[in-house]
Amino acid sequence: MKATIWHNPKCSKSRQALATLEEHPDIDLEIVEYLKNPPSRDTLAQLYRTAGMKPADGLRLSGTDAKERGLPDADDEEVLDAMAADPKLIERPLVQTGKGVRLCRPPEKIKEIL
Repeated sequence: MKATIWHNPKCSKSRQALATLEEHPDIDLEIVEYLKNPPSRDTLAQLYRTAGMKPADGLRLSGTDAKERGLPDADDEEVLDAMAADPKLIERPLVQTGKGVRLCRPPEKIKEIL
């Protein structure tokens, strides 16, 4: 199985999700440090669509200015534009496998797609 994790190594939840993936030797793992290599706006839109989430549900509020910018109440297009321009606004970790996409907060949610 192939899995991609949009990862921030400074985040404990992201590290926990990565550790879970690494416990499975049958997983062909791609690790994307999204702050260094941010996903495109189209990729973000597809990830949230596949996860059954609105982009605002994947908005990182802690440690960002998302609230001050009114992003929690913004439309999907504005949220995606903001995330694409400033990847710090992307909540992590996002994990994609052939079984779907999950925002793995809590990290145990990863089990739903393994």
